[in-house]
Amino acid sequence: MSIVAGVDFGTLSVRISIFDKERGKLGMATAEYPLHRSATDPNLATQSHDDQMTALTLAMHEAVKVSGIEGNQIRSIALDTTGSSVIMVGEGLVPLGEYYLWADHRAAGEAAEITEAAHRTGFEGIEWCGGVYSSEWGWSKLLHWLRHNPTLRPKLVTALEHCDMVAATLCGITDPNKIPRSICAMGHKWMWNPRWGGLPPEEFLVGVDPLLAGVREKITGKFQTSEKLAGHLSAEWAEKLGLEAGIPIPTGAFDAHWDAVGANIRLGDVVNVIGTSTCIIGMSDKQTLVPGVCGVVPGSVYPNEVGIEAGMSAVGDIFAAIAKRAGKTVAELSAETAQYQAGQTGLLRLTWDNGDRTVLVNPELGGVTFGWNLYHTAADELFAAVEGTALHTRVIFERMEENGAPINRVINGGGIPKRNATLNQIYANALNKPVLVPDGDVTSLGSVIFAFLAAGDFDSIKTAQDALCPPFKIFEPQPEQVQRYNRLYPLFRSAYFALGSADAEAVPLGRILPELRAIRKECLES
Repeated sequence: MSIVAGVDFGTLSVRISIFDKERGKLGMATAEYPLHRSATDPNLATQSHDDQMTALTLAMHEAVKVSGIEGNQIRSIALDTTGSSVIMVGEGLVPLGEYYLWADHRAAGEAAEITEAAHRTGFEGIEWCGGVYSSEWGWSKLLHWLRHNPTLRPKLVTALEHCDMVAATLCGITDPNKIPRSICAMGHKWMWNPRWGGLPPEEFLVGVDPLLAGVREKITGKFQTSEKLAGHLSAEWAEKLGLEAGIPIPTGAFDAHWDAVGANIRLGDVVNVIGTSTCIIGMSDKQTLVPGVCGVVPGSVYPNEVGIEAGMSAVGDIFAAIAKRAGKTVAELSAETAQYQAGQTGLLRLTWDNGDRTVLVNPELGGVTFGWNLYHTAADELFAAVEGTALHTRVIFERMEENGAPINRVINGGGIPKRNATLNQIYANALNKPVLVPDGDVTSLGSVIFAFLAAGDFDSIKTAQDALCPPFKIFEPQPEQVQRYNRLYPLFRSAYFALGSADAEAVPLGRILPELRAIRKECLES
């Protein structure tokens, strides 16, 4: 019976969970690393590979210690990371700079050029990532780097997603032809698909910018799903981590996709991985193209199913910003809203504070709030922001279901739902669907599941989920609240598309403010 380590690299810290097949979780530990921002460029967000690997080492030693085991008892290690977080490397896979973190939006112009070129030339790949390429994704970030680092350009050997860079580092891989490439990462963020021979064709890339000439052949390696091994732990990193050399490391993936596995996703489910941002992960048995989503990729969640990704660029970030401006914590403000009803605040919040990831794919948008009066509080704004994220999720679900991706169950995963019952109830009411929340901690559990598969302890993801995933706490829709959200949703949807699309058709927005006041009045009188 194996003991394994599941690693989750988040935006600000790495978390390691140690599991025994029979006894379950033995212990966990985290270690932080800095996020580099710029006062002069709010779109910049970078991190150091060395900082992250140092944090991994610290967290591993602490996790082993609190678990009461010896490091040589761990039989496998699996890892997921944020994405798309991209690093350019030179000879020996030595970084040529810092990661362009997923939250880095400097490449908005490059993303627009890629989108325009794809539609102009009829490149099929653009339809598989929702019809719009994003500044959060690989090719736009790589092109931005090439344009802004002319002296480093000749040293470029390849570019890697964070999950692939960490796996290659731990396995001691320095040959770019042997790099494990996650189909999850490359499919959702780099337009990789066997339908057109893998990566976008050379002529398309050169048509976007001649600086991309020859780059396609540098993005090489082993493209594979996560039941395949990336390699085995090198002696160097075994010594640093206090583990045994040679233990298997499966091909990595994005944190949201493995968090969905840890939240017990099954065919027909949608998992909202709610944290700093929200990643929405679904699965289908059909290759269903959905306009505006972040990608439809065979094998990105379950190897034998089609993964669908959507999401919102800021969720927990918005809640934290509201609390910070008020000089309070999110928990304190949330406690003030515990008895709030749908529409009670009279506010309608478009949560575009970090742009729109889905379905408009527009990083140039900003947050909008309708209905302010002189007496609104920070607690009111927080409640409206939670409602806004729920209504935005409804827009995304509506788009998925309209395009042949039915939603049977809604699961709220990630860090926020397990400590915010109000949010879960709002989502159940706004979506008019039961919301299932894992009754236990599932962060990094997806990594644990793939580590067990690599160690040979389970024969399938489903078998591992049956054994390891916690039961659900269920939030049922409340009919009266559902009725109010059914009145709020058309207002939200009208404003969302009218303000979010430069070429939107005319919409009578003048009805929004009176209707918000009417809903609020009815709520307070009921």
